[in-house]
Amino acid sequence: MTAPAPSPDRSGPALFLVLLVMVALIVVAWGVNHPQAPETPSPAPAQAAPPDPILPTEPPSEPPSESPSQLPVEPGPSTEPTDVPPPASGVDATLPGGRYRVFAGNHFLVAYYGTAGTGALGVLGETSPDVMQRRVTRAARPFARPGQPLQVVYELIVTIADRGPGPDGDFSHDIDRDAVRRYIAAAERHDALLLLDIQPGRSDFLDAAKRWEWALRHPNVGLALDPEWRMGRREVPGTVIGSVGAAEVNRVSAWLSELAVAHDLPEKLFVLHQFRTAMIDNIDRIRQRPRLALVQHVDGFGTRAQKRATYGVVARPQQFTMGFKLFYDEDVNRMGPREVHRLRPPVRFISFQ
Repeated sequence: MTAPAPSPDRSGPALFLVLLVMVALIVVAWGVNHPQAPETPSPAPAQAAPPDPILPTEPPSEPPSESPSQLPVEPGPSTEPTDVPPPASGVDATLPGGRYRVFAGNHFLVAYYGTAGTGALGVLGETSPDVMQRRVTRAARPFARPGQPLQVVYELIVTIADRGPGPDGDFSHDIDRDAVRRYIAAAERHDALLLLDIQPGRSDFLDAAKRWEWALRHPNVGLALDPEWRMGRREVPGTVIGSVGAAEVNRVSAWLSELAVAHDLPEKLFVLHQFRTAMIDNIDRIRQRPRLALVQHVDGFGTRAQKRATYGVVARPQQFTMGFKLFYDEDVNRMGPREVHRLRPPVRFISFQ
């Protein structure tokens, strides 16, 4: 009898399947313990950040300071020239703007009054000439009116009355010439007029004025006489109010007129200060002169009513162009541009002290 054939071995495929399952489990377990870091996407071109700015190789400079015309910084003495050019003569000798007459074109004059280097005698000397120029320009601006251009004036006291007799016994002294030269130079730089004010003490006005001939040869330099400080033989400045006669004024005006004609200079300011009628004897005899613009400048401090009253009594508009003084400290409720322009007779020249 033939033996039956053996049945096929089925255990092989089963073992293969078991091996595959074990391999899969090992792979899964390894992936859990070794996760892959996520990839960072690159930014889209449209979202790209702008490049960093290029930094300067040195720090930026400080912002510039304001110009001297904006800041009232007083320059030192060395910044103001004392070398004044020689006075002009002939056809080139004109006043600011090319005019020959002081009040031509209906000019209105505004001055700062005082002496050099101190504010004790007026606002002009509180600062240097260049700083003062900016201050007086600001003070003048509100007085402007249509058809009436402004002209700045520096009224500089060059001969000052004293309580003591001094070496000459005339109870006055002259300021330093270099100081005057600085104001001449400043006036020429800024198209201003310079007015030399004389307080002669016991000296004669003409004697004092002649000492300033060198300065008066400049076309923009004029002369002011202050009779309050013209003393008699036994009088002392500051104890009495002085006076002058028309004859002495006429001698000064004749000399100044001849000086202007001889050097072919334009018209010069010639100012007489006054706040009492007794300060100028025989005022009606004061003469007009060629090349001189005569101004009666009415001074005196007080209330508005007091100043208007003084002006009404003293003013002589038929004989002079009229001037008027304003005091920063002594006036009570100081008059402004509107009140000054309302004065009658009309004022063409004001000064601040």
